[in-house]
Amino acid sequence: MLTRTQKIWAFALLLFFCHLLPAYPQKIISIIDTSKQHILRSGDLSYFKDSSAKLGLSQVISTAGIERFRPNTASTPAASDPASAYWYHIKIKGNPTSKNNWILEFFDQTIDSITVYAPGKNGRYAAIQLGSSRPFPQRLYQHKNFSLNLDVSSETIKDYYIRVRSRQSVNVMIVLRSVSWFISYALDEYFLFGIFYGMILVFGLYNLIMYIAIRQRQYLYYIAYNISIGLYEMCVDGVAYQYLWPNSPQWNHYAYGMALFSASVFAILFAQKLLNTKSKAPRLNKLLNGILIARCLFFLLCVFINNSWFSYKIIEFIPLSAAFTTGCYLLFKGYRPARFFVVGYSFLTLGFIIKTLIALNLWWLPLTAFYYYALSFCLIAEMFFVSFAIGDRVRLLRTQKHQAQKRTIKHLLENQNLKDNLNRTLEQKVKERTAQLFQKSALIEQQNQELSAVNKLLTEQAEEISRMNILLEKDNLLLHNDIEKVSHSRAMSAEVNFEEFSKIYPDRETCFKFLSDLKWELGYSCRKCDGAHYSHGHLPYSRRCSKCGYEESVIAYTILQNTRIPINKAFYMIFLMYSTKGKISSHKLSEILAIRQSTCWAYSTRIKKIMVAKKKELNQAGEKGWSKLVLETGQAG
Repeated sequence: MLTRTQKIWAFALLLFFCHLLPAYPQKIISIIDTSKQHILRSGDLSYFKDSSAKLGLSQVISTAGIERFRPNTASTPAASDPASAYWYHIKIKGNPTSKNNWILEFFDQTIDSITVYAPGKNGRYAAIQLGSSRPFPQRLYQHKNFSLNLDVSSETIKDYYIRVRSRQSVNVMIVLRSVSWFISYALDEYFLFGIFYGMILVFGLYNLIMYIAIRQRQYLYYIAYNISIGLYEMCVDGVAYQYLWPNSPQWNHYAYGMALFSASVFAILFAQKLLNTKSKAPRLNKLLNGILIARCLFFLLCVFINNSWFSYKIIEFIPLSAAFTTGCYLLFKGYRPARFFVVGYSFLTLGFIIKTLIALNLWWLPLTAFYYYALSFCLIAEMFFVSFAIGDRVRLLRTQKHQAQKRTIKHLLENQNLKDNLNRTLEQKVKERTAQLFQKSALIEQQNQELSAVNKLLTEQAEEISRMNILLEKDNLLLHNDIEKVSHSRAMSAEVNFEEFSKIYPDRETCFKFLSDLKWELGYSCRKCDGAHYSHGHLPYSRRCSKCGYEESVIAYTILQNTRIPINKAFYMIFLMYSTKGKISSHKLSEILAIRQSTCWAYSTRIKKIMVAKKKELNQAGEKGWSKLVLETGQAG
């Protein structure tokens, strides 16, 4: 048995020898032509996290820097801290007999910055810049993934150091791949992308046709949702960067967030419309409205406060869960159109969960292309089943319409039977009544003869009354004209008050008609082009020249132009000034018309000037002299 002291010394020696041993067995990746590609997984590379994000290559490859590297234990490395830089170390052994060219490829297209330090001659390293923050045309290969060529011309084991930094959590999926296989794989991948985005386009066109045919808003929401999902997938796949904004890498930082926001909004609106939550589930409908408002507020915060908040994609689980829960609830309540909706959203939820677990580095299976594109596959399934849900709802509406038509036809038949029974009853009663009337017909005929004689006498009396009425109408017309003449003559006397004057000019319409008749009593002539033809303008009694389009209002070029007092009061003020020959005071006018004295003074002063200017014309005008004051020559307003 070892003593306690011997055990302590043995443990110390063990620690010392462990310290002398390498920190980990760095695996060497060999270039083999028989292998088309090699996906770097746990043990293939080592890494360390630079929390300061300030270390350079010289510090990393120093003795102290090399000791920081630790073996990668995750099946897929990840860079989850936006404030830190992640360094990765790879050892690759060349193969001068290889018949292929080889590249190093990075799968995740959302990585902002990748710097690959490739060993060159004389022990120097060449820095190769990659990442979504650089313009797309600067890439060596015009492909959505980041890639660089490898020098495998010698059997020398070369150390590659990779520095990764990104605004959001990313997966550092690195693949060693032959160029020939890369080309074959890329062609197949873009072919599948064409199928995927083509299906989104087909679903969109199908729903557009359905909207044109049925005119239901849910189709528009679903089209917008599909477009948003397609744009998000293009952002994640790097296809949008390649084809939509290749020279604007700044869009990569928030375009996916805008697409996710649009997808969430239209997904909720579509679910509300398809499931008819407003009537089927009012409380859940209010909850969906609240989530919609909250999502819009979060989007505004991301846009105007911090764009990096777009990386919190986990927030999309809230509207997705709410819509999925609503569909499950309505399916439980027996609402049939929710069947396919729930199935489709089950696939979408599954894909979202897989994508979330991968993003949070909680996915335990090796990250293959199937799992990486799991959300895309689930989206296709979701669109397929949701299209069934839309069709199911249309079929349900059609069935309900058919049943309603059957009920309508049944009611119409019942009404027709009631109508026939009623007609038969009425016919019987009519026959009975006819027999009674036949008995009385002789008596009625005798009475008709007597009534005919009376009617003849009444007709003669009616003709006489008609002649008398015609004569009375003529007398009334003459009397009415006489009364109007007397009233007008009285209005022309100085003793008439405003109440009596207002009976002749009671409102603005009457005053405008008087002005129109007075202004154009000799015929219309355009002041701009002398045209004689006109049409009605925008204002009452205004006239628009048919030739040049000039419109002249009825108060233009009159003393009433630009006046702010009621036009009938302005008429009366002109009349009083004329009848008193300008001797009435502004205070008296203010008292009569209930207008401010300063206004009466200004307006009466203007009238006096016109009276002085038209003195000779007014002396010969007679009782119509006050109307001559109205036609003041001025500038049209």
